[in-house]
Amino acid sequence: MATILVTGGAGYIGSHTCKLLAGAGHLPVAFDDLSNGHADAVRWGPLETGDICDRRRLRGAFEAWRPAAVVHCAGLTEAGHSTADPAAFYRANVVGSLALLEEMTAADTRFIVFSSSAAVYGVPAASPIPEDAPMAPVNPYGETKRAVEAMLDAFQRACGTECAVLRYFNAAGADPQGDLGERHDPETHLIPTALRAALGLKPRIQVFGTDYPTPDGTAVRDYVHVSDLAAAHIAALDRLEGGGGTLTVNIGTGVGRSVHEVLEACRRITGRVISPRTAPRRAGDPPELVAATGRAARELGWSPRLSDLDTILVTAWAWHSACGR
Repeated sequence: MATILVTGGAGYIGSHTCKLLAGAGHLPVAFDDLSNGHADAVRWGPLETGDICDRRRLRGAFEAWRPAAVVHCAGLTEAGHSTADPAAFYRANVVGSLALLEEMTAADTRFIVFSSSAAVYGVPAASPIPEDAPMAPVNPYGETKRAVEAMLDAFQRACGTECAVLRYFNAAGADPQGDLGERHDPETHLIPTALRAALGLKPRIQVFGTDYPTPDGTAVRDYVHVSDLAAAHIAALDRLEGGGGTLTVNIGTGVGRSVHEVLEACRRITGRVISPRTAPRRAGDPPELVAATGRAARELGWSPRLSDLDTILVTAWAWHSACGR
């Protein structure tokens, strides 16, 4: 059994990853300041409460647990908010990652799996997007992810840090056993917002932009089930610990769904009325983000098992219905 430090381990993706790590025989230690995470989502290992920028707290966690590897999920993620408050994103995502890498180096922890994002690609010239596509972020969130990827490359060359960079597309869904789900405050993601509207917790759902150059005018995204994302972390750790070396890989399905398609599927799955209201485009939102997935299959032996849209929505609806939020 290996001890794995999971930064952001009380958050949406981090908590699902902790569950799968425990199921694979590891001890996940969640490191989280609980600003966006939830203590009750930490059930498969201990919780170390602390800010990723707090070097003293990080050092204490490394000294106490001596992790064999790190899964780095901590950080701010809402692209639209990043345009309004870039300082917060650079502080949490870049300064926090630098602190983590320095403490990893001091503790001689060599392996890290990093939660990057399709936001590094900006507005891609072609779709699906291969990993060697140019990185041209259109918002500060994507810029911070690109900066951390560059930092990881520098630490690999200078310090021997081995990293797996997972460029997520749109995480969605909930734990199939109902233990965990998606809960942000405020909630800005399409699927949980639509399901909250189906529960009567929101009067209407905003559709940001209907004039994109897409088949129905709404933005197109590649939705991947959060448990499939978690499984990709396990595969990446196995590769690093097996001597497979550093890699960068997209984690998506290769299938794009528009906002209108997702809303129609939500109505069908829930049997409820979900009323949209058109709003202007959000700053920094590309028209389409869909992953090329061949490298993940080749290098990690990973492919999505739960990421068809119906399974995503059925698991999410079961969780939201059960907890009433």
